[in-house]
Amino acid sequence: MKEKIKEILVVEGKNDTNTLQSYFECDTIETGGDQVSQETIERIKEAQARRGVIVFTDPDTPGEHIRRLIKEAVPGCKHAFIEKEKARTKRKVGVEHASKEDLWEALSHCVTFSEETGSLRWEDFVDLGLTGSSDSALRRDRICRQFHIGKCNAKTCFKRLNQMQITRKELEKE
Repeated sequence: MKEKIKEILVVEGKNDTNTLQSYFECDTIETGGDQVSQETIERIKEAQARRGVIVFTDPDTPGEHIRRLIKEAVPGCKHAFIEKEKARTKRKVGVEHASKEDLWEALSHCVTFSEETGSLRWEDFVDLGLTGSSDSALRRDRICRQFHIGKCNAKTCFKRLNQMQITRKELEKE
């Protein structure tokens, strides 16, 4: 029996839809690439109001661009992130290439970004070695995995952690 996903998944294309629907009972909205139309944004707004939305884009630059556009236009959506290594073939990266287990893992750890920012300061971020040191990228990668916010650069990581209202104490535990 397929797992049922209540929210509507926002994905990039038909291949993502086909893969997800082969494993789960779910509905999708396809953006059709990284130029998200106003009509698609309106569909996502309606879906968010009625059933909720999970943005589940590819772990690449166009996927992040789509995610950012939707986050700004439709606040309160959930976000699922899949690691690049778990969503790739030799030449391509995308949600459609991931295993059922990896997709379910990503969908089970959705995050919602708050419009309010948390208490994390840039100085805390630097003090914790998440930027400015030789191993910052490794530290950040571990934090991104731990909090399921997708792999990102220092500025985006800082912003996402604050939007999730993660505190310095929580980061110190990790």
